[in-house]
Amino acid sequence: KEALAQIRARLARQKDIMNQTHKSEAEEVDEMWKWIKISIFVATPVCVLSVLKDQLVDHDHRKPGPEPDYMRIRNKEFPWECSDCELFNGPCWKKCRAEMAAESA
Repeated sequence: KEALAQIRARLARQKDIMNQTHKSEAEEVDEMWKWIKISIFVATPVCVLSVLKDQLVDHDHRKPGPEPDYMRIRNKEFPWECSDCELFNGPCWKKCRAEMAAESA
């Protein structure tokens, strides 16, 4: 009997909470559009400004030439044919492929 009373009390409390926090569909749609507008008017200028900043402001690039030894630490080889070249290091790949072609010829 006591357990049933607790369950009934809990259900009644949950129904009270639902009735207090429930919004109509029209209110929910209005809230959705409010956040869509906020997102558009906040996110769009932020994205545009960040693109402009990246395009207009000078930033440092990788210096040409070989890297210092402490920047090329290899604990294990890369899993591709030129195991000492980073994936997007074009000059290293060209050099490695030329060496491989010279060895096979």
